[in-house]
This record gives sequence, structure tokens and C-alpha cells, in this order.
Amino acid sequence: MTSTAPASVRPPRRDGPGGNGPDRDGAAPGADGTAEDGTAEDETGKNGAARPGRWRGAVAATRPFSIKTKLNTLVVVSVLITTGLVIVAFRTETQLRIITVFSIIASMLLTQLIAHSLTAPLREMTAASRAMANGDYSRRVRAGRRDELGDLAVAFNRMAADLEAVDRHRKELVANVSHELRTPIAALRAVLENVVDGVCEPDSETLRTALGQTERLGRLVEHLLDLSRLDNGVVPLNARPFEVWPYLSAVLRTAQMDAMAAGSRSRTDVHLHLAVSPSGLTACADTERLHQVVSNLIDNAVKHSPPGGRVTVSARPGAAPLSLELEVLDEGPGIPKAEHDRIFDRFNRGSAPSQKGKSGDGGTGLGLAIARWAVDLHGGRIRVVESPRGCRIRVSLPGRGRLRS
Repeated sequence: MTSTAPASVRPPRRDGPGGNGPDRDGAAPGADGTAEDGTAEDETGKNGAARPGRWRGAVAATRPFSIKTKLNTLVVVSVLITTGLVIVAFRTETQLRIITVFSIIASMLLTQLIAHSLTAPLREMTAASRAMANGDYSRRVRAGRRDELGDLAVAFNRMAADLEAVDRHRKELVANVSHELRTPIAALRAVLENVVDGVCEPDSETLRTALGQTERLGRLVEHLLDLSRLDNGVVPLNARPFEVWPYLSAVLRTAQMDAMAAGSRSRTDVHLHLAVSPSGLTACADTERLHQVVSNLIDNAVKHSPPGGRVTVSARPGAAPLSLELEVLDEGPGIPKAEHDRIFDRFNRGSAPSQKGKSGDGGTGLGLAIARWAVDLHGGRIRVVESPRGCRIRVSLPGRGRLRS
């Protein structure tokens, strides 16, 4: 892997498809919560979580009858029925005890009717809660009411859906981690068993193979720890202004040295190219977290580059002060449009073939997931944009004013 940097910084292209100009969708999302096309964003966030304030307002707007109103209506109707029966009694000279009996019966019927309408959904939620306590997160309750119980049913179903998604994700994570751990451990065990049984000599090539599997296992554990810290919110964000050109140059040099140290286990035939415009560009971000983003994007691009290919890392200022638009472009087979969102999922390697060669190490499938989480930590955005050749991944960081605390 070689790293090159142009003597004169190239200005970003803005006149062609897949160029370095703005997305076809327009500017980045604004602070008013609108999407790029000017429409309001969905009521769920990036991970499907509800936005409580907007959701409560939408539900409240469709609730014309509250439980308090129904109870007040019950009292008023009972009084009106009793008054009507008393008037009938006086006009027909009916005995008062008969009127009293009819009044009590009518009030009890109305009370039972309203009580059933209030307790039936609660009993349904109780049964669904017991089923969820036993591990059945597919249970839902009817949510067609237009009162507080209807709001509760909607919230209950949302909670059940979130729990079902978390449970499914947990099972997938355990299965994927088990598979990923089993592969290098099995390979390492096979190598050591061959050495112990005398099938092969403990020469340098055998030891390098064992070392490669050990390093792969170490990378997987390190990535899982990074994701665990990000999930638990224990990763502090230490954002500060920095000069982009020397910073990215150092990241590319580190990637080159890592590839040379890995030897035959890494691609060394891919050229890295850096383009920053303007050359004195300054941005604000957590440089350690940003290093994770850039290094994982470069690693992914190198793996899918053809022999003698080129990976271009470009940077330019964003719309806000100290904001940054960063792109990594490779010359590989690209990513199908249907997979543009899924490639940032954990353990997703996509359908594009890796060019790793004989090693067959296509990575852990966690690098792009870590990159997305680090970008989200900044309040930024990472996505795949259209490119006439290869894969172009764009990272937008908001600058100092919009960084998440």
C-alpha cells in the first residue's frame, strides 16, 4: 500500500455525477428537524426509537374523549335518568320505590358498560405483559381507542416492538459473535494440532499463520469492546479544532505502516491518495474517534480494491463553521443500491467480493458499524453516495456548534 499526496491541492469537483459536490438530495439536514428534501422527518429516529414529544402531540390531537369525560358523562346521564323517572312518577302517580329501583338498575347498567370498556383493555395488556415476561415479544394489544387507554395501548405496542427488536438483535449478535470467534479459534487450533502431531514443522510460515489468526481474534474482541462502550454511552467526546491536511496525512501513513507490518496478510498494492481543499482547512471533531472512522473506511476500501487500485481520501469544508465533508472513494466493484443502508449494520459484509486474495480474511464486519457509531456520536451523518465507479462513502461532521455532548 502506498500513500501519495498531490503537490497542489485539487479543488473539489462539483459538476459531475458522483463528484465531490453536494448530494443530489441537497444540503445536510437542518437544525429545525426537516429532512434534506424539506419534508419533516419521520417520528422515529435513526435506530427506530420514538421521539416522545412529537409522538405525544400527534396522539393527543386524535383524542376527543378522555376517561374523565366519560365518567362525567356517566354521572350526568345517571342524574338525567333519575330526574326523568321522578318526573314520570309524579305525572303517573307511580310509587317512589319503583322509580328508585328503576334508577338503580339503569345506573348499574351504565356503570357496568363503562367499567367493562375501561377494564377490558387493561386485562388484555395484563395478558400480553405476562406473555412478554415469558419471552413472547410478538404479543400486541388493540389500539383503536381514542382516550388515555388508547394512548397506553399505542405506547405498549411500541414498547413491545422495541423489546422484540432488541431481543432479535441480541440473538443475532450472540450467533454472529459465536461464529466469528469460532473461525479464528478453529484455524489456530488446527495449526497448533498439526505442529504437536508432527504434521508440519514450527517454521516461520506456520507461526505467521498462527499469529494472523490470533491478530484476527484480537481485532474482533477490540471491535466488540468499542461497540460495547459506544452502546453504553461511556465514550467521551473530546472535540477540538484541528488542521485537516496534517491529520489525514498521519492517518494515511499509519494505515500504510500497518499494512507493511502485516506483510502477506494485508494488501500492499493499493495506492492511497489524499486531496484536501483548501489546504489550510480546519475542522472541529474528536480526533481519536475520527481516526476510527477514517481508518475503518480506508480498510474497507482497500479490501475491495483491485490489484494496483487507488483509494482517494478527500476533504472539504461543510456549510457550518468548522464543519467537515469527508469522502473515501475506491475503485472496487461498488455497493448495490439496495445495500447502501445495510452495510453499516454489524457483521454485514455486503455482497461485493473482497479482494483479500488467498488469506480470505474479509474482516469482522464491524468496521463500518463502528464508523457509523463514531459519526453519530458527533451528531453527523455517514452514507453511501452515487459514484460512476467503485464505492464512495461520505461523512458529514457538523462542526463545533452542533456536536453532541
